[in-house]
Amino acid sequence: MHIVDLNCDMGESFGAYKKGTDDEILQHVTSANIACGFHAGDPATMRKTVQMAIEKNVGIGVHPGLQDLVGFGRRSMAISPQEAYDMVVYQMGALQGFVQAEGGTIQHVKPHGALYNMAAKDAELSSAIAEAVYKVNPDLILFGLAGGELVKAGEKTGLRTASEVFSDRTYQDDGNLTSRRETNALITDSEQAINQVIRMVKEQKVNTVNDNDINIKADTICIHGDGVTALEFAKTIKNSLKEAGIEVRKISDIK
Repeated sequence: MHIVDLNCDMGESFGAYKKGTDDEILQHVTSANIACGFHAGDPATMRKTVQMAIEKNVGIGVHPGLQDLVGFGRRSMAISPQEAYDMVVYQMGALQGFVQAEGGTIQHVKPHGALYNMAAKDAELSSAIAEAVYKVNPDLILFGLAGGELVKAGEKTGLRTASEVFSDRTYQDDGNLTSRRETNALITDSEQAINQVIRMVKEQKVNTVNDNDINIKADTICIHGDGVTALEFAKTIKNSLKEAGIEVRKISDIK
């Protein structure tokens, strides 16, 4: 029996700006990565998203990003490992306040956007992020790109880790995601995305942009909640996984 977690980035509305359909998507995913105000989100959105996740028994994750609201945290910044550590601790504390106030618990931490991609390649940055998570709560699960430096740093630090794969992104031969600046970065055909995910879970393989098969570990699958077809895709991918004999559970029930 193959078992996998299905996670989605959430709580990305802020002020007068509404982003995503979190309430509906929460019915189809098992883990939620909640923005903490740096790249997206605000206090009211954090509270509401935490409440909805608890109500639907979805695993709550801290989703710390770079302090870049205008760029949605997707632009790389030359930060030091110490700055990365401080950013993660700060944002973990912010979400922990709301989770504790609502009577819930935090399950995991998953960096967002550029911070996530930078950590996947930078061992020093990854060590700082893993240390921040461990010092705040060593019982949490650290999400990172499958085969990347963040997963390695988490394991070395003593954290449980979850190797993450992407349904709607293409892969390079080194296991990294194709940059969003490239035209072939995103997979827009739902059937292609589903086939890629099922193969990653069942065979632990993925076909790269250069048509090469590489090994990959899939503990958790990311779907993006900010696209126009996100809700429909969440439903489709969950049903397709079940039809393929793959059980969907939150990561804390697997790890």
